[in-house]
Amino acid sequence: MKVLQALTALLPLGVFGAKKAATGDRFQTYHSKQLSAGGPVKIDDKIYAELTKGPRDYSITVLLTALEARFGCNLCNEFQPEWEMLGKQWAKGDRNAEGRLLFTTLDFLDGKNTFQSLQMQTAPVLLLFPPTTGPNAKPDGAPVRFDFSSGTNKAEPIHSWLSRQLPSIPHPQFVRPINFLKIGVAITAVLGFITFATVAAPYILPVIQNRNLWAAVSLIAVLLFTSGHMFNHIRKVPYVSGDGKGGVSYFAGGFQNQFGLETQIVAAMYGVLSFATISLALKVPRMADARTQQIAVFVWGGVILGMYSFLLSVFRIKNGGYPFWLPPF
Repeated sequence: MKVLQALTALLPLGVFGAKKAATGDRFQTYHSKQLSAGGPVKIDDKIYAELTKGPRDYSITVLLTALEARFGCNLCNEFQPEWEMLGKQWAKGDRNAEGRLLFTTLDFLDGKNTFQSLQMQTAPVLLLFPPTTGPNAKPDGAPVRFDFSSGTNKAEPIHSWLSRQLPSIPHPQFVRPINFLKIGVAITAVLGFITFATVAAPYILPVIQNRNLWAAVSLIAVLLFTSGHMFNHIRKVPYVSGDGKGGVSYFAGGFQNQFGLETQIVAAMYGVLSFATISLALKVPRMADARTQQIAVFVWGGVILGMYSFLLSVFRIKNGGYPFWLPPF
């Protein structure tokens, strides 16, 4: 009778001890694979069921992804190198497995049953299964899901998320490796630009230092902005509008309204006025023939009078109460 009682008392301890040893062996097996693989372990449906079943005294992250080109998951392919980099650095920083955390990857081709059982319609999806036994255990063992809806494809947000979800374990630091290729391309581009600038300087500098060129560019910019070009881009105004009588209205009434064609017409008027003024100030005084000079003065003066008259008539359309005008408009 005493022997039976002793066996009965030892039986639960033996069973529980075997379960604990089994979970420990399970973790050590795949932790060794993680170290040898140098990153997350690729798993399938069978291994997924084995690693996520309870009791479980370790944590496991599972990246559900679809890397095949036919699935068209660009985010999956963009995030995969970041995930492998994070898993490699975490495993290297926690080589003694003090945090008891596994990194795994389950591709759709290897885990169709898992995707179906989880009712996954999109990828990638990151699941974190906390331990069900031990000091950091969560009794229900339900996985926590990372939301990729923000479109993140970097490892840093995942590292921060894991650190928040598992606050009681060591968190190896994630350091992004130096991109020597990017640095080399940047240095080559800078050196190429310097070489090009040195060789082309004798040909480019005279153009850049040309006063007439800068005067023309400045004049065009002034005409564009004073005629309301920026207003059109900000307000997204229509090009023209109907006048309610079957015709087309080229000018919008009021100072807060404007049409695209109206801006072009006003810019053209400003351009003609500028050209006429510049001609009167620079070209006419250089004419050697007095009669030709006199004709040019009358011609350009008439152009200025006509354009200013037209400009005032447009202004009266914008503001009906404006009392001034010039002939012939």
